[in-house]
Amino acid sequence: MSQAAVERNQLTDNISKTDLIVIVDDDELVRQALESVVKAAGFTTETFGSAEDFLDSIPLNSATCLILDVRLPGMSGIELQRRLRSKNNGIPIIFVTAHGDASARDRAMEDGAANFLNKPVRRQTLLDAINAALERGQPGESFS
Repeated sequence: MSQAAVERNQLTDNISKTDLIVIVDDDELVRQALESVVKAAGFTTETFGSAEDFLDSIPLNSATCLILDVRLPGMSGIELQRRLRSKNNGIPIIFVTAHGDASARDRAMEDGAANFLNKPVRRQTLLDAINAALERGQPGESFS
């Protein structure tokens, strides 16, 4: 096993696999693909097709990481991020989007996004971003 693989395994071992990773994307095939990658890594997942469905469906403090598309029907991913921050919800947010223009990326990162990835995203890149976000902090913490 390579040194990089050993380090990845050690990093992964430090993260609780009971963490709930929430995926919000309006494209069902993308949601399924992301969920498959995240579940295969041993995480618990919930998926939603819109920001409103997410807000209406689960207690906000139960999610430990949010994988979020920028462009969604109704409330955008950026708007959802701002709403969560306004409620002092520090859930780490990873944007995964096909619409990664510089201004959206800058807004998301300025507002505390853990990462901003362009679709298609490589499996390991996504898992590394999740692990880094989970190490960075837990829900309810502030990420200024």
